[in-house]
Amino acid sequence: MSSSSVSLANSPQPPAERYIMRRDEVERKTGFKRAHIYNLMKEGKFPQAKRIGLRAVGWDSSEIEHWITERLAQQV
Repeated sequence: MSSSSVSLANSPQPPAERYIMRRDEVERKTGFKRAHIYNLMKEGKFPQAKRIGLRAVGWDSSEIEHWITERLAQQV
């Protein structure tokens, strides 16, 4: 194996493209329902939703991914 392939294999993954996640996708990703997500947000234990329209909110995908990664790391 060449040194270039080793360095590529050991390199961290490039960050995923950031986008606005809507509530249904956040629910699928976390396994939580709406009420639980909003309760966690109120307690400061979940990323805050961002207003994206008059009656629409979304979450920063990188914040959600980071939150999930942290929860999984705590399980170990």
